[in-house]
Amino acid sequence: MEKDAQDKKPRILLVEDEESLLEVILMNLKMEGYDVSIARDGKQAIDMARQARYDLCILDIMLPKVDGFTVCKTLRLDNNKVPILFLSAKSTGADRVEGLKIGGDDYLTKPFNLEELLLRVSNLIRLHKRPGVEAKDVNMFRFGKNEINFSTFEITTYDGNQATLSKREIQLLRFLIERNGEVVSREEILETIWGYDVYPSTRTIDNYILAFRKYFEENSKNPKYFQSIRGVGYKFVSE
Repeated sequence: MEKDAQDKKPRILLVEDEESLLEVILMNLKMEGYDVSIARDGKQAIDMARQARYDLCILDIMLPKVDGFTVCKTLRLDNNKVPILFLSAKSTGADRVEGLKIGGDDYLTKPFNLEELLLRVSNLIRLHKRPGVEAKDVNMFRFGKNEINFSTFEITTYDGNQATLSKREIQLLRFLIERNGEVVSREEILETIWGYDVYPSTRTIDNYILAFRKYFEENSKNPKYFQSIRGVGYKFVSE
């Protein structure tokens, strides 16, 4: 019975590089009965989130190797739905909006009241586990005559052909589609999709876009959906 109770402890991934703050948060979370794992940089956080399931991620924004915003974007591109509570020394409204826009669930500015932190942690875990609250994942996306299944990596092209894409292709498609109508630089794509992995040249991205045009554009030389913005990057436009 004791092992079963232990297994039911909510699991939290705490990502913080400020040692004194980390120890205080860790101690308080454990006193509340949470099972806590620690990451001290963004690279480690991504690795741990990919290897295990967590009920919550408490994520500092200013981190070594990979910043918290990039960690969040990477996890969402992985289709990882873990609730994310951002911790930040920045109190500007723009940073808060950015954190929520890219897939964060809550945002707490340093210095913060520990009781407030614990309350937000409890609320996020409860809401995430409450039956019927989380909407069914929308893994199908359609534009024009094209269809993408983000779960199976399968696509149906404008002429009815079907194909299975690689994980990297699906991640890039999801990233562009989520930024529908926005210009995205090649550098931002490299940082978000490839992150700390082997860093390819910007030409690699160009080749991916050319492939997307062959799949999804009726006239790949005059693209409607995957548009080039000279000197900057690309823009996906659904209509």
